[in-house]
Amino acid sequence: MAKFKGAIVVNTERCKGCNLCAVACPLSVIALSKEVNAKGYRYALQVLDDTCNGCSSCAIVCPDGCISVYKLRIDEK
Repeated sequence: MAKFKGAIVVNTERCKGCNLCAVACPLSVIALSKEVNAKGYRYALQVLDDTCNGCSSCAIVCPDGCISVYKLRIDEK
């Protein structure tokens, strides 16, 4: 059976720090940064590198469309 590894990319300048993505993430991969963007908002970022499974829950709930999800299939041998 194949496994999937995921990763997210957040457009940090568009993110308003609403935290909906972090709440929606079933694996607690996302958190708000300590830094702020040009508009003064703390933005979302992926804090756990090898945990994301690419489920896209974060991208679905993002009201501003700031999150892109990438999914890579890993075949088990």
